[in-house]
Amino acid sequence: MQMMAVVNQKGGVGKTTTTVNLAHALVLAGKKVTVIDIDPQGHLAVSLGVNDTPLPGMDEVLLSDADINDYWMEVRDGLHLVPAGPRLGDVELLAQGGAARGFKLREALNGYFDDQDFVLLDCPPASGLLVVNALVASDEILVPVSGDYLGLRGLVYLVNTCKRLEGLLKRGIARSIVLTRYHQRRRLAREVRAKLKNYFPGEVFATPIREVSALAECTSHGKTIFEYRRRSNGALDYHALARDLMDGRMM
Repeated sequence: MQMMAVVNQKGGVGKTTTTVNLAHALVLAGKKVTVIDIDPQGHLAVSLGVNDTPLPGMDEVLLSDADINDYWMEVRDGLHLVPAGPRLGDVELLAQGGAARGFKLREALNGYFDDQDFVLLDCPPASGLLVVNALVASDEILVPVSGDYLGLRGLVYLVNTCKRLEGLLKRGIARSIVLTRYHQRRRLAREVRAKLKNYFPGEVFATPIREVSALAECTSHGKTIFEYRRRSNGALDYHALARDLMDGRMM
Protein backbone atom coordinates (compact mmCIF):
# COMPACT_ATOMS: atom_id res chain seq x y z
CA MET A 1 0.00 0.00 0.00
CA GLN A 2 1.30 3.42 -0.99
CA MET A 3 0.06 6.34 1.11
CA MET A 4 0.45 9.80 -0.41
CA ALA A 5 -0.48 13.22 0.94
CA VAL A 6 -1.61 15.55 -1.84
CA VAL A 7 -0.42 18.83 -0.40
CA ASN A 8 0.55 22.38 -1.23
CA GLN A 9 0.17 25.23 1.23
CA LYS A 10 -0.89 27.49 -1.64
CA GLY A 11 -4.55 27.32 -2.62
CA GLY A 12 -5.92 27.06 -6.15
CA VAL A 13 -3.33 24.62 -7.46
CA GLY A 14 -5.72 21.69 -8.04
CA LYS A 15 -5.16 19.48 -5.00
CA THR A 16 -8.71 18.12 -4.79
CA THR A 17 -9.02 17.91 -8.58
CA THR A 18 -5.82 15.90 -8.67
CA THR A 19 -6.81 13.67 -5.74
CA VAL A 20 -10.19 12.78 -7.26
CA ASN A 21 -9.12 12.27 -10.85
CA LEU A 22 -5.81 10.56 -10.16
CA ALA A 23 -7.61 8.19 -7.79
CA HIS A 24 -10.22 7.30 -10.41
CA ALA A 25 -7.53 6.91 -13.08
CA LEU A 26 -5.72 4.43 -10.82
CA VAL A 27 -8.98 2.53 -10.28
CA LEU A 28 -9.55 2.38 -14.04
CA ALA A 29 -6.04 0.91 -14.30
CA GLY A 30 -7.11 -1.91 -11.98
CA LYS A 31 -5.94 -0.56 -8.62
CA LYS A 32 -7.81 -0.40 -5.32
CA VAL A 33 -7.80 3.15 -3.99
CA THR A 34 -9.03 5.01 -0.90
CA VAL A 35 -9.19 8.80 -0.70
CA ILE A 36 -9.27 10.52 2.69
CA ASP A 37 -10.35 14.13 3.14
CA ILE A 38 -8.08 16.01 5.56
CA ASP A 39 -9.44 19.41 4.42
CA PRO A 40 -12.19 20.88 6.65
CA GLN A 41 -13.82 22.36 3.53
CA GLY A 42 -14.92 18.84 2.63
CA HIS A 43 -14.69 19.33 -1.13
CA LEU A 44 -13.55 15.79 -1.79
CA ALA A 45 -16.94 14.28 -0.99
CA VAL A 46 -18.75 16.91 -3.08
CA SER A 47 -16.43 16.25 -6.02
CA LEU A 48 -17.39 12.58 -5.87
CA GLY A 49 -21.11 13.30 -5.76
CA VAL A 50 -21.64 12.81 -2.03
CA ASN A 51 -23.81 15.91 -1.64
CA ASP A 52 -25.78 15.24 1.52
CA THR A 53 -25.37 17.29 4.70
CA PRO A 54 -21.65 16.98 5.59
CA LEU A 55 -21.12 13.43 6.79
CA PRO A 56 -19.03 12.62 9.85
CA GLY A 57 -15.66 11.11 9.10
CA MET A 58 -12.14 12.19 9.90
CA ASP A 59 -13.41 14.64 12.49
CA GLU A 60 -14.73 11.76 14.61
CA VAL A 61 -11.57 9.75 14.01
CA LEU A 62 -9.19 12.50 15.09
CA LEU A 63 -11.29 14.18 17.78
CA SER A 64 -13.10 11.21 19.34
CA ASP A 65 -10.78 8.29 18.49
CA ALA A 66 -13.53 6.65 16.44
CA ASP A 67 -12.79 3.66 14.22
CA ILE A 68 -12.00 4.88 10.70
CA ASN A 69 -13.73 1.82 9.21
CA ASP A 70 -17.04 3.22 10.45
CA TYR A 71 -16.73 6.08 7.95
CA TRP A 72 -15.15 4.22 5.02
CA MET A 73 -17.61 4.19 2.13
CA GLU A 74 -17.49 2.89 -1.43
CA VAL A 75 -18.22 5.71 -3.90
CA ARG A 76 -17.21 3.93 -7.12
CA ASP A 77 -16.27 0.33 -7.90
CA GLY A 78 -12.78 -0.01 -6.41
CA LEU A 79 -12.79 3.53 -4.99
CA HIS A 80 -13.50 4.32 -1.33
CA LEU A 81 -13.83 7.61 0.54
CA VAL A 82 -13.46 8.75 4.13
CA PRO A 83 -15.09 12.23 4.29
CA ALA A 84 -13.80 15.16 6.31
CA GLY A 85 -16.73 15.69 8.66
CA PRO A 86 -18.18 18.99 9.89
CA ARG A 87 -15.93 19.26 12.96
CA LEU A 88 -12.59 18.55 11.30
CA GLY A 89 -11.46 22.17 11.61
CA ASP A 90 -11.54 21.78 15.39
CA VAL A 91 -8.42 19.62 15.15
CA GLU A 92 -6.42 22.80 14.61
CA LEU A 93 -7.59 24.01 18.03
CA LEU A 94 -6.26 21.03 19.99
CA ALA A 95 -4.10 22.39 22.78
CA GLN A 96 -3.29 19.26 24.77
CA GLY A 97 -1.05 16.37 23.87
CA GLY A 98 2.13 18.15 22.85
CA ALA A 99 4.01 16.59 19.93
CA ALA A 100 1.70 13.55 20.03
CA ARG A 101 -0.99 15.69 18.37
CA GLY A 102 0.94 15.40 15.13
CA PHE A 103 0.82 11.60 15.18
CA LYS A 104 -2.94 11.13 15.66
CA LEU A 105 -3.62 10.40 11.99
CA ARG A 106 -0.76 7.91 11.69
CA GLU A 107 -2.05 6.06 14.74
CA ALA A 108 -5.63 6.11 13.40
CA LEU A 109 -4.53 4.61 10.07
CA ASN A 110 -2.21 2.00 11.55
CA GLY A 111 -3.28 -1.47 10.42
CA TYR A 112 -6.00 -0.22 8.09
CA PHE A 113 -6.16 -0.22 4.29
CA ASP A 114 -3.33 -2.73 3.84
CA ASP A 115 -5.43 -4.32 1.10
CA GLN A 116 -5.50 -1.04 -0.85
CA ASP A 117 -2.95 -0.23 -3.53
CA PHE A 118 -3.05 3.54 -2.95
CA VAL A 119 -4.36 5.82 -0.21
CA LEU A 120 -4.48 9.53 -1.15
CA LEU A 121 -4.90 12.22 1.52
CA ASP A 122 -6.43 15.47 0.29
CA CYS A 123 -4.89 18.21 2.45
CA PRO A 124 -5.96 21.80 3.20
CA PRO A 125 -4.08 24.83 1.82
CA ALA A 126 -2.46 25.57 5.16
CA SER A 127 0.50 24.67 7.33
CA GLY A 128 -1.28 23.72 10.55
CA LEU A 129 -1.81 20.58 12.58
CA LEU A 130 -3.86 18.75 9.95
CA VAL A 131 -1.10 19.08 7.35
CA VAL A 132 1.52 17.98 9.89
CA ASN A 133 -0.59 14.89 10.62
CA ALA A 134 -0.84 14.12 6.91
CA LEU A 135 2.91 14.50 6.38
CA VAL A 136 3.72 12.29 9.38
CA ALA A 137 1.28 9.58 8.27
CA SER A 138 2.32 9.44 4.61
CA ASP A 139 5.01 7.50 2.82
CA GLU A 140 5.48 10.42 0.44
CA ILE A 141 3.88 13.65 -0.70
CA LEU A 142 2.46 14.58 -4.08
CA VAL A 143 2.70 18.33 -4.69
CA PRO A 144 0.49 19.92 -7.38
CA VAL A 145 2.16 23.10 -8.63
CA SER A 146 0.27 25.48 -10.92
CA GLY A 147 2.10 26.87 -13.95
CA ASP A 148 2.94 30.27 -12.45
CA TYR A 149 5.57 31.78 -10.15
CA LEU A 150 3.25 31.88 -7.14
CA GLY A 151 2.92 28.13 -7.52
CA LEU A 152 6.69 27.85 -7.37
CA ARG A 153 6.82 29.96 -4.22
CA GLY A 154 4.24 27.70 -2.58
CA LEU A 155 6.43 24.69 -3.39
CA VAL A 156 9.50 26.32 -1.85
CA TYR A 157 7.55 27.07 1.34
CA LEU A 158 6.36 23.45 1.54
CA VAL A 159 9.89 22.11 1.00
CA ASN A 160 11.09 24.18 3.96
CA THR A 161 8.23 22.89 6.10
CA CYS A 162 9.14 19.31 5.20
CA LYS A 163 12.80 19.87 6.05
CA ARG A 164 11.89 21.05 9.55
CA LEU A 165 9.58 18.07 10.02
CA GLU A 166 12.19 15.61 8.74
CA GLY A 167 14.47 16.71 11.56
CA LEU A 168 11.82 15.82 14.13
CA LEU A 169 10.89 12.52 12.46
CA LYS A 170 14.52 11.57 11.79
CA ARG A 171 13.56 10.36 8.32
CA GLY A 172 13.19 11.84 4.89
CA ILE A 173 9.85 12.67 3.26
CA ALA A 174 9.79 11.44 -0.33
CA ARG A 175 8.41 13.98 -2.80
CA SER A 176 6.80 13.95 -6.24
CA ILE A 177 5.59 17.02 -8.14
CA VAL A 178 2.86 17.37 -10.76
CA LEU A 179 2.48 20.51 -12.84
CA THR A 180 -1.18 21.57 -12.99
CA ARG A 181 -3.23 24.22 -14.79
CA TYR A 182 -0.64 24.09 -17.56
CA HIS A 183 -0.86 26.22 -20.72
CA GLN A 184 1.65 24.95 -23.27
CA ARG A 185 1.45 28.15 -25.33
CA ARG A 186 2.25 30.44 -22.42
CA ARG A 187 5.89 31.29 -22.05
CA LEU A 188 5.54 31.60 -18.27
CA ALA A 189 4.15 28.09 -17.94
CA ARG A 190 7.01 26.66 -20.01
CA GLU A 191 9.50 28.55 -17.85
CA VAL A 192 7.96 27.18 -14.66
CA ARG A 193 8.15 23.65 -16.04
CA ALA A 194 11.81 24.14 -16.96
CA LYS A 195 12.59 25.49 -13.48
CA LEU A 196 10.87 22.55 -11.81
CA LYS A 197 12.89 20.13 -13.92
CA ASN A 198 16.10 22.02 -13.12
CA TYR A 199 15.60 22.46 -9.37
CA PHE A 200 13.87 19.12 -8.67
CA PRO A 201 15.45 16.61 -11.09
CA GLY A 202 13.83 13.20 -11.04
CA GLU A 203 10.95 14.44 -8.86
CA VAL A 204 8.58 15.94 -11.47
CA PHE A 205 6.10 13.64 -13.17
CA ALA A 206 6.48 13.55 -16.95
CA THR A 207 2.84 14.52 -17.61
CA PRO A 208 1.65 18.08 -16.96
CA ILE A 209 -2.08 18.52 -16.38
CA ARG A 210 -3.43 20.97 -18.92
CA GLU A 211 -5.90 23.69 -17.94
CA VAL A 212 -9.24 22.67 -19.44
CA SER A 213 -12.72 23.87 -18.52
CA ALA A 214 -14.03 20.31 -18.17
CA LEU A 215 -11.90 19.76 -15.07
CA ALA A 216 -13.61 22.67 -13.33
CA GLU A 217 -17.04 21.71 -14.62
CA CYS A 218 -17.00 18.05 -13.59
CA THR A 219 -16.64 18.95 -9.90
CA SER A 220 -19.93 20.84 -9.90
CA HIS A 221 -21.61 17.72 -11.31
CA GLY A 222 -20.12 15.40 -8.68
CA LYS A 223 -18.31 13.46 -11.39
CA THR A 224 -14.72 12.66 -12.21
CA ILE A 225 -13.33 13.79 -15.55
CA PHE A 226 -13.69 10.22 -16.85
CA GLU A 227 -17.41 10.26 -16.15
CA TYR A 228 -18.00 13.81 -17.31
CA ARG A 229 -15.87 14.00 -20.45
CA ARG A 230 -13.74 10.91 -20.90
CA ARG A 231 -12.19 11.97 -24.20
CA SER A 232 -11.09 15.42 -23.01
CA ASN A 233 -7.49 16.50 -22.57
CA GLY A 234 -8.06 16.41 -18.82
CA ALA A 235 -8.99 12.73 -18.94
CA LEU A 236 -6.01 11.94 -21.17
CA ASP A 237 -3.67 13.78 -18.81
CA TYR A 238 -4.87 12.08 -15.64
CA HIS A 239 -4.70 8.67 -17.32
CA ALA A 240 -1.10 9.50 -18.22
CA LEU A 241 -0.35 10.78 -14.71
CA ALA A 242 -1.59 7.53 -13.20
CA ARG A 243 0.74 5.67 -15.53
CA ASP A 244 3.58 8.00 -14.51
CA LEU A 245 2.93 7.14 -10.87
CA MET A 246 2.74 3.39 -11.44
CA ASP A 247 5.78 3.27 -13.71
CA GLY A 248 7.88 5.95 -12.02
CA ARG A 249 8.06 8.16 -15.11
CA MET A 250 9.70 11.48 -14.27
CA MET A 251 11.20 14.39 -16.15
